Amino acid sequence: MANRLDITPMHFWHIAKRANMADFAGFNMPLWYDTGVKGEHLAVLRSAGLFDTSHMACIRVKGTDASKLLNYCFTRDLDFLQPWRCTYGAFLDKKGFCIDDAVIYRFDLTNFMVCVNAGMGPTISNHLEENKNRLNAEITDLSGKTAKIDIQGPNSAKILYSILNNADTIFKEFPYFSFKGDFDSNENEFESVTLKNNTPILLSRSGYTGEFGFEIFLEPSKALHLWEDIFEVGNSFGITACGLGSRDSLRTGAGLPLSHQDIGKFVFKNHPWEFALPYNKEKTGFTKSFIGRQALMEGKNSSFTLLFIGDSLRKIHPGDSSRVLDRSGKDIGWVLSCATDMAIDYLDDKIVSINSPGLPDNFKIKGLSCGFIQANEKLKPGTVITLKEKKREIKARIVKTIRPDLTARKKLNYFI
Repeated sequence: MANRLDITPMHFWHIAKRANMADFAGFNMPLWYDTGVKGEHLAVLRSAGLFDTSHMACIRVKGTDASKLLNYCFTRDLDFLQPWRCTYGAFLDKKGFCIDDAVIYRFDLTNFMVCVNAGMGPTISNHLEENKNRLNAEITDLSGKTAKIDIQGPNSAKILYSILNNADTIFKEFPYFSFKGDFDSNENEFESVTLKNNTPILLSRSGYTGEFGFEIFLEPSKALHLWEDIFEVGNSFGITACGLGSRDSLRTGAGLPLSHQDIGKFVFKNHPWEFALPYNKEKTGFTKSFIGRQALMEGKNSSFTLLFIGDSLRKIHPGDSSRVLDRSGKDIGWVLSCATDMAIDYLDDKIVSINSPGLPDNFKIKGLSCGFIQANEKLKPGTVITLKEKKREIKARIVKTIRPDLTARKKLNYFI
């Protein structure tokens, strides 16, 4: 008998909307709805998309040594992280391999929240406990005790305005990768952010699509009501429910990794996300000691994770059976991820997106495949490669970025 899958508070809403459901990390999650992956992907760039991400796990770390513990276990230097800011990084093992990537939220000097991937709450909690030694830090795995809903797209703030108390104050200033409030009503010392029904939430201006948006953490019992309220307000904006299919395509187009696929199987270096490592200014070393540091410094890993864009919509199935060939046909690696970003295309040999300014009136964007390769040599942007799996081959080129004109970092007043 198959193991029963976990479900999120929005599960039966997804079923009622005839979502295509599948097992993802032990959760029964929507892959796409009747709108389809293409429509959901484009909705995030044009208006707003709503994602159920309650399969993600959260961990609370509190105590006078909480910062010290996390700083040793996490790649980012948290001494530079200000209260009410969050940061992306990774937990590594001693070999320098990524156990999981995560976002850490700092409330104050002694109180943090860690958001990790589905099913990784116990793993990262145990990792922290194993390295705590005699440090004063209380680690609480909140798996199953937290719901998470994400709204992404240019109309996100306008939609949230109608369902938040004191929206004018909340949105007066809200930089990228900052957050406000707390979903835990016991944390009374923090300035609260509440819904119109006075439900406390943690509202974070961050996300994984590359586009403007927010992530919302709250108690699971309140999640469905919020989900339905967002749709009621968002209907006039054309809001669309989005599944994991469009999450993957949006994330890949933004040049962001999928955990345990684009990262995890090799030393966490020589990749597009080196901002997640605490390099010194000269990049000759690191600003702190952390687990995996020695493995990264020794430089034993000779492989490189690189971004690519294909020459059409055609895709290659990623994995060990795929190959990457250089111009001479030499095998130099394999494909980690391959998705289709429906919002990009070539215009006069330059990549543009539907949000790029100055597009010709009659220009229709068709979309392109894109993703990440693992290569045994560093390739310059513009290098032409061939991606191969069985009899299928597609031409692609190495790039620095995939989808141009991302909106995630734009100032809030651009959208309100």
